[in-house]
Amino acid sequence: MNCKRSLDLHKKFGGKLEVKSKIKIKTKEDLSLAYTPYVAEVCSLIAKDKKLAKEYTIKKNTVAVVSDGSAVLGLGNIGAEASIPVMEGKAILFKELADVDAFPVCLSTQDPDEIISIVKNIAPVFGGINLEDISAPNCFYIEDKLQEIGIPVMHDDQHGTAIVVVAALLNALKVLGKDVKKTKVVIVGAGAAGIAITKMISSELDVQDIVVCDSKGIISKNRNDLNSVKKKLLLTTNKNNISGTMQEALVGADVFIGVSTGDILNSEMIKTMNQDSIVFAMANPIPEIMPDLAKVGGAAIVGTGRSDFPNQINNVLAFPGIFRGLLDRGMTKVTSEIKINVARTLADYVKNPTPENILPDPLDKEVAKVIAKNIVKLK
Repeated sequence: MNCKRSLDLHKKFGGKLEVKSKIKIKTKEDLSLAYTPYVAEVCSLIAKDKKLAKEYTIKKNTVAVVSDGSAVLGLGNIGAEASIPVMEGKAILFKELADVDAFPVCLSTQDPDEIISIVKNIAPVFGGINLEDISAPNCFYIEDKLQEIGIPVMHDDQHGTAIVVVAALLNALKVLGKDVKKTKVVIVGAGAAGIAITKMISSELDVQDIVVCDSKGIISKNRNDLNSVKKKLLLTTNKNNISGTMQEALVGADVFIGVSTGDILNSEMIKTMNQDSIVFAMANPIPEIMPDLAKVGGAAIVGTGRSDFPNQINNVLAFPGIFRGLLDRGMTKVTSEIKINVARTLADYVKNPTPENILPDPLDKEVAKVIAKNIVKLK
């Protein structure tokens, strides 16, 4: 029923975005001030100092949501045109939650070097770039090559997701009274999100025991089918070099973090984890395991990516406030300091976390304000 309603909604309005003028053009004087002849004065000013574009144009408050359509939601490589509805939706969330103007830029190329070139050349009009739904490993390469273009560039599927997972993990461990440094974490899914989560909990939370699994099982030194990105993971994960299946990795684990595919876990697998386990099953729309089944297996705290269950783990909690803060502060990069600051801000926002409430409400507009304010305060 809701699928039909969504189709009707999009067709009725011809998409979800429109461009509106901030000023009225009713007289010739209005026209002369906004356009010719006096707009030339603004152009001349910016020509002398390009940085002034951030004060006199939409660059001050506008973000491009850039995708090549190669990894859209759970739909996979569906292409540029089919990715537009998602990028439109993201632009709406930017506006509604943080008053950031955003526009979808969906590219008909999946060549990473061409994408890099395009983004560099459209950067003058934007204050930030939100990379979205670009498949691994291209997403890592593209983001890395765009770090010196003078405006912040963030691949949200990586860092937005990782930030919210870290916030959820901090509060879940707090509720259960567990020591983060003595926690065994199993991450299933070695794409953009899984790799970013692994890096962040290792470097920022100092989790010592992390095992990452992909579709073929545990990522270990014994495998000869690993790409360069997965090989780098072994510098900080699987220190005992265990091999085997995801099911074998779960034995004795405290935390399961899933960013993979639906229905790959069952209650019996959860029972092999340590007592009072934490399960973040974030595959959408079908989680790796449904919350009720995870709890039957003994999970004390369960989170998913869905809004119809408690503890929704969604990057919408992070990216609006992050870009609001970046724009307000005039920053050019999203640093590690910013990421962990946002994660801790999200965790601290929940004053009294419980097993059913470890994260803020994704639609709470105060969240983005608090995140932005804390970013602006950073030294």
